[in-house]
Amino acid sequence: MTAQPRTSDAIGAAPTPAESSAAESPAPGSSVAESPLAESPAAAPLPASSPPAPREKTGIPRNPGRRDLGMKATLLFPDKDIVERFYVPLIYTACRTCYSELEPDEIFRRAVAGEVDGAKQQKLIQGVIESGHGSTIEHIVFTFGISGVSRTLSHQLVRHRAGVAFDQQSQRYVKYKGASTMLPATLEDADPELRRRYEEQIEGSLDLYGDLVGAGIPGEDARFVFPNATRTNLVMTTNLRALIHMSGLRLCTMAQWEIRRLFQLIRHEIFNVSPFLGSFLAPKCVPLGYCDEMNNRDGHCPIRPHKDVVLAAWAEKAKTARAAGRELPVT
Repeated sequence: MTAQPRTSDAIGAAPTPAESSAAESPAPGSSVAESPLAESPAAAPLPASSPPAPREKTGIPRNPGRRDLGMKATLLFPDKDIVERFYVPLIYTACRTCYSELEPDEIFRRAVAGEVDGAKQQKLIQGVIESGHGSTIEHIVFTFGISGVSRTLSHQLVRHRAGVAFDQQSQRYVKYKGASTMLPATLEDADPELRRRYEEQIEGSLDLYGDLVGAGIPGEDARFVFPNATRTNLVMTTNLRALIHMSGLRLCTMAQWEIRRLFQLIRHEIFNVSPFLGSFLAPKCVPLGYCDEMNNRDGHCPIRPHKDVVLAAWAEKAKTARAAGRELPVT
């Protein structure tokens, strides 16, 4: 069997409009990823022109949502009806049980029946989450089907362990007839000769994989030639607390571009079933009020001031207060 390598599938599409926030992801059904096993049209020939002009520098790293990366994240469970009917009441029940003499089943019954105003439920939930009482949101889970992401991304994703479960497409048991790969934008826009060498390397490794399998080498050994660019599929189930934590790290502009885009898509899926719950998925600097990333000490990402700036401002204010004979209150 000879492999039919595919490189840079669905990467060279025209840019989508810039997103104003991480929630503004492509609508479901718009350009989505193919399975790593699917065949796709051959990549367009490289233009015989000079390298593209340098990109304009901006304060925030370029949004990965401006390109079709050929990945897809689909919320498999629950659907919108289940979320709207049960998820907020369930979190409300967990929160209210901590402070009520009522039995949990009665609290839940009242919440589902509408005997407790929905806005009141949301207000309690928001306050409890903001106070850091995260156990209350571990009672609800979301299951996603993730496809078309690279092994580079999956190696990062499966490092999240608490409150999350994964199952991933096996390179040991799946015999790939047409594996697809991810092409980073920097390589897509690179000097044509560099891009040609990159694609030649990728295609060579996938060709060799096909030859090895065809020669009777077990797939579990032939896969050793696969590059990190090879796409893969996963199923991920996570509770809301873990999802908020992961989103805080992966929606940050310091995150690697591919996994950042994945969590933009995940956030979009949650917003489709519950804007209220989706609103908690944000870069970690948003709830913190400051940035704690070492690589942003220069403040090139201006979403929130760096903690060094915040602490310096506080120290200066405290110094001024002491000079005036008073102490700043500790809050």
